[in-house]
Amino acid sequence: MNQPIGRRRTRAALLVVALAAFASQPAEAAIESLYLADGATVVLTARTASVAGGDGLFLHVWGLQPSGGPVQYPGPTLRMAVGSTIHVELHSLLAQPTSILFPGMSVSASGLPAEIQDGVLTKEVKPGGTITYSFTASAPGTYYYQSGTEPDLQVEMGMFGALIVDPATPGQAYDDSAAICPEHVSSGPNVVCSSYDREYLVLASEMDERIHSAVQDGEDPDTTAFHPVYWFINGRNFPDTLLPDHSPLLPTQPYTSVARMHPGERVLIRMIGIGRDLHAFHTHGNHMLVIAEDGRLRKSALAAGPDLAKQSFTFTIAPGQTADAIYSWSGVALGWDIYGHASGDPLEPGEDAADHGKTFPTPMLNPLNTAFGAWWSGSPFLGTCGPLPPGQGGFNGTCAFPMMWHNHKDIALVNNDVFPGGMMTILFIEHPDVPIP
Repeated sequence: MNQPIGRRRTRAALLVVALAAFASQPAEAAIESLYLADGATVVLTARTASVAGGDGLFLHVWGLQPSGGPVQYPGPTLRMAVGSTIHVELHSLLAQPTSILFPGMSVSASGLPAEIQDGVLTKEVKPGGTITYSFTASAPGTYYYQSGTEPDLQVEMGMFGALIVDPATPGQAYDDSAAICPEHVSSGPNVVCSSYDREYLVLASEMDERIHSAVQDGEDPDTTAFHPVYWFINGRNFPDTLLPDHSPLLPTQPYTSVARMHPGERVLIRMIGIGRDLHAFHTHGNHMLVIAEDGRLRKSALAAGPDLAKQSFTFTIAPGQTADAIYSWSGVALGWDIYGHASGDPLEPGEDAADHGKTFPTPMLNPLNTAFGAWWSGSPFLGTCGPLPPGQGGFNGTCAFPMMWHNHKDIALVNNDVFPGGMMTILFIEHPDVPIP
């Protein structure tokens, strides 16, 4: 049953529950997805549901329900191997025609003549009917799917999801020839190294609460006067972004956006823009290297052309765009040893040797004169916890270095004008001895 709009959870209670849940249940290091083997059929049902905003307001949505699971916002992340053919069977319980587009794919659609119709962009399924879309993934990369029927309304309402196509070589995002790439190098002409140790999804979307309220009340919404007040990563606002995958607190919003890594590792960030907003995604701690856009490597077509991967302080994700970026962090050039080593101590994996054994350059302040954040470990050294005053910190049990990942537009860091919120999450850089699933 849909929750009525206006029923709110207590804001302070939500924050405590979300942070405590993260502290006790670390997020997974791989992208949660529904893997489809060659020839597989996935059944998705379009139906109404509700999702929770980070301020506790429940919002009416149209989601996609995979067989055996709950309705989802966004729809399930589909994953397949390059060269595979899959079939997506869409059954609709909505009161109006709907459809799915798969940008970047050559798609065929089939169904009973009484249940489908020609739409402006693709074949549509009528209310109560079923349609099957089939396609073969010809190229690896990061893609998405969305409704092709009244997208100004149906995409806004939640009819979209991520699609990932894996290359033939494991551990890479694309079929470039550099299988091992400890740093950004080219192993030959036109090669962009896409190897990675961990990967995370950043699916950016937004909501205009007035449209959702109008649809729930049976009214015809005005989608031209668009004014979003919620911004999402993977279907959640901060602080709900910190909850683990499939949290029971968010049954229709199953995907976390917490990232974790060890120093020196290569993290692949798969970015997708859905909806109408530009989303300026910013990573603290280091630039990211954008290696691909719209499912294609950034490389020259010339026989000996340059590597066109680009460093990005803040990457603007456009509506309908995907991009892949490599992020890495080792503490290089900080000027001090992030582990607090003495000069004769052995190096940690991924440690910057140039700063090994260098002392912390700033005297530690008296704790009584210091304001602490929720994720401060009490120590400036990675993997080391220090003393904290009662009631301070407590949400960084592994003594990691937290780095904010967020939208760089201030307006997108609220939940219906409540700060902090919106399109924000955290990367936790963990000590090499801390296992990451």
